[in-house]
Amino acid sequence: MARFVRAFGLHQPDQTPCGRPIPVSEAHALGELARDGALRQSELSHRLRLEKSTTSRLVTQLINRGWAERIPAPDDGRGVLVQLTPAGTKAADQLAKARAARFSAVLNRVPESERAGVLNALETLTEALDDP
Repeated sequence: MARFVRAFGLHQPDQTPCGRPIPVSEAHALGELARDGALRQSELSHRLRLEKSTTSRLVTQLINRGWAERIPAPDDGRGVLVQLTPAGTKAADQLAKARAARFSAVLNRVPESERAGVLNALETLTEALDDP
């Protein structure tokens, strides 16, 4: 597992495995917000598996980059949502394209006869990590 983490670049917190020079946590936050739209910060914390204080700092970093903004929650006068700005949407799109290219390149190096097994093993591993 450690060898895989290093080979894929997951140990480099200041750049994504697809080589983008942004922190991995920001890339994941952009992906969640791009996929599902505006979220409560607590929901983003849950999805990213981060402490609330860490997510708060992360959201502030996204705001400082011009990629996100806080908006009032329509269903709760005191609630706040985090949503992407147009620049954040563009950054998320660029990351998604880079990620898809990187994953395709890696998967294309796996013999075709073994690809389904590799993908199944990754799914099984992910499910095992999700279990408490």
